[in-house]
Amino acid sequence: MYAIYTKFPKEELYVLTIQKKRSATSIPTNIAESCGRSTDKDFCRFQYLAFGSANELEYQIMLSAELKFIDNTESQHLSEKIEEIKKMLSSLIRKINS
Repeated sequence: MYAIYTKFPKEELYVLTIQKKRSATSIPTNIAESCGRSTDKDFCRFQYLAFGSANELEYQIMLSAELKFIDNTESQHLSEKIEEIKKMLSSLIRKINS
């Protein structure tokens, strides 16, 4: 994610770029934070937070493509990676809740 930010206009540096960085880093941060939780309920809550951040990042990628900050090929590639992460999180959440 950080590599694509260099292509963004300078006026987006503190808007969309910062928001995408926060979303992108929030996913693994919430997963890591969940590992220190003592109950399955707490652990699962942080997986949901990570999933929400992945959804947020997915939208920001689509918006970046619509605004022509990134091309459609790059957008598709990033969206596929995010979808893969979301599938893994969904699987983990289902496993915890069963």
